[in-house]
Amino acid sequence: MSAQGEESEVAEPRWLTADQLEAWRGFSNLAQRLPIALEWQLQRDAQLSFIEYYVLALLSEQPEHRMRMSEVAARVNSELSRLSHMVSRLEKRGILCREPDPCDGRYTHAILTDAGFAYLEEAAPGHVERVRQLFIDALDPEELQTLRRCSEKVIARIDSAAEQAERRAPAGRCDPREPHRAAESGRTTPGC
Repeated sequence: MSAQGEESEVAEPRWLTADQLEAWRGFSNLAQRLPIALEWQLQRDAQLSFIEYYVLALLSEQPEHRMRMSEVAARVNSELSRLSHMVSRLEKRGILCREPDPCDGRYTHAILTDAGFAYLEEAAPGHVERVRQLFIDALDPEELQTLRRCSEKVIARIDSAAEQAERRAPAGRCDPREPHRAAESGRTTPGC
């Protein structure tokens, strides 16, 4: 087939309609601005970033307030090296500590200290009030349920796309949803 024939086989992009574009822009704007607005309050009142608060809250919900660093990184969508730097800062403040995983020494646990739990308990009311003020109280119960369902649908699509990418990846490649686990365990598989 000629080069001209090949060009005609390329599919035309599926452009967004005006309504779709406005919905996408509105959501993108929300996704960028809401964490910044929440972080402002956390920085002012608790000297915590949004992601630091999220890590502390995540650990507070775990048995013994501990979790593998690789799992924390995956849950908060952070690179393991960036999370490690953040944990180091919080260790200096006595909020977190690290220990080898007692079941598998190749992994490290992040642990919310008693002082860290108390610090989180003190920071939580102000953060929750800000979440209510900017998000919860702006929507009626039906809108909140719709938003929850929409979020679940999009997250399911993201997970499905990651699973498809994993199946298409050459043998020896890491799970694209969990690049942190390979780095923490010392594996050096390309692309991890």
